[in-house]
Amino acid sequence: MPRTSTKKKSKSESTGSTDKKQHPEWSALNPREVESRIVELAKSGKSTSEIGMILRDQYAVPDVRVATDKTISEIIKENELTPELPEDLRNLINSAMQLRKHTDKHAKDFHNKRSLHLMESRIRRLTKYYQGQNRLPKDWKYSPEQAKLMVE
Repeated sequence: MPRTSTKKKSKSESTGSTDKKQHPEWSALNPREVESRIVELAKSGKSTSEIGMILRDQYAVPDVRVATDKTISEIIKENELTPELPEDLRNLINSAMQLRKHTDKHAKDFHNKRSLHLMESRIRRLTKYYQGQNRLPKDWKYSPEQAKLMVE
């Protein structure tokens, strides 16, 4: 029997969209200052997501792309400050290292052993993608021992 009353599915329940085409006047920094802050934060070792949060929370920059017509990654790449490992791959390796440490301590935790296998396969797939994009060398391989040295 079909349903007689269902809620309509729509893209958005909001009444109106905000105009994200222009950098807001209330933002503290102009586009050049935004780029210089990004470069400064990248030099201090911050990741792209950390830079975005810092700009949002401390400098009132709601959207870097709208402010500068470039993403944070593009600005970092232009200034030749890209890290040796992409941020998402580094985060996966950190998670795998934590899981490996846990499974070494708790050998009977089979659920986390499986999680570790899945995490490491995700790392290998992402490595293959970045090698195809020439962001990692073709001979770069993931190994837990190597990852432990890179992360520390």
